[in-house]
Amino acid sequence: MEEKLKQQPSDCVKVVLFGPESTGKTTLSKQLARHYNSVWVPEYAREYLQNKWNNERKTCEPKDLLPIALGQMKLENELAQKTDSVLICDTDLLETKVYSEAYYVGSCDPVLDKYAQENTYNLYLLTYIDTPWEADDLRDKPDERERMFKAFEKALASNNRPYVLLKGNKKERLKKAVSYIDKLLNKED
Repeated sequence: MEEKLKQQPSDCVKVVLFGPESTGKTTLSKQLARHYNSVWVPEYAREYLQNKWNNERKTCEPKDLLPIALGQMKLENELAQKTDSVLICDTDLLETKVYSEAYYVGSCDPVLDKYAQENTYNLYLLTYIDTPWEADDLRDKPDERERMFKAFEKALASNNRPYVLLKGNKKERLKKAVSYIDKLLNKED
């Protein structure tokens, strides 16, 4: 199982959208993939947990975190082979770790923790909470956005991850993200 949580080698720049729920990560992921004519890795947890909700009327439990992590890395590793420019990741294992610790009294499965720290990305785009909250079946903490934002920012800082804070409307966020990704792509040439 551990091998399935490990990133496979690839020739692309990897960018992660990172932050609390309902902060525009998926929208921006799709915009960036379109802008760069590349692929984006959707958030596996969304599909997994929506199916769980639809079939069992249950939300995420600790036992779901490893299957979510495995599904996320399977998607990422497959899609990373489809581009040699930039891969836009709607999430990563570090985000799963943050949610695990926030929801389950500071605990995280040791295997998930290991790969959340070992897998690497070129840039994180930390999405701020200045977007309107949009409720759905899975989002459940509208009153804890500030606390969750701080947890995400702390995770990036404590794990020495390169990140840029994105604030503002969709257009402003896209423009700032593109400017930083362009810098990475020019370095790679």
